[in-house]
Amino acid sequence: MNQMLQDPQTETSHTQPPPVPADPAPSHPRFAKPQRVAFVQACWHCDVVAEARIAFMKEAEARHLTHVDVFEVPGSFEIPLHAQVLAKTRRYTAIVAAGLVVDGGIYRHEFVADTVIKALMDVQLRTEVPVFSAVLTPQQFHETEVHYDFFRKHFAIKGVEVATACAETLHGLERLRGQVAAGIVG
Repeated sequence: MNQMLQDPQTETSHTQPPPVPADPAPSHPRFAKPQRVAFVQACWHCDVVAEARIAFMKEAEARHLTHVDVFEVPGSFEIPLHAQVLAKTRRYTAIVAAGLVVDGGIYRHEFVADTVIKALMDVQLRTEVPVFSAVLTPQQFHETEVHYDFFRKHFAIKGVEVATACAETLHGLERLRGQVAAGIVG
């Protein structure tokens, strides 16, 4: 038996640690029919709100929502009308709204945010097209880099959350509508 002996120091310097296996991507259910989603984004504080859209798009793709059309509006107050027009086209199976409502005193921005949320709920109930909101209003927003950084990160989290809610709701509605069509639920 001929074996070649190696210096232990040399051996360890040339060996690499075994690669760490990557976490497998979570498996999400596929849709029976293609889904088309409209993403309506307010341009006020666009750099912050864009983080929700970017995170939404990534998570939506992972959840098999690959047909997403993006629409921009000046501010959050304009989102509900656009959502309603888009819902009435019947082209979209869901609509997502994203905006940041700030400034103008506590009553003004809370009024705007409340009005937008109520209007989005009305759109979804009138049209039976689910509408999801990532329209946020902070209690105190200061135009400082610290607040911008915080809200950019916060909007990224909300983008993932709204994509998750959208996909799960669309799956639930797909099942429910199939049961209704089959006469199981009626």
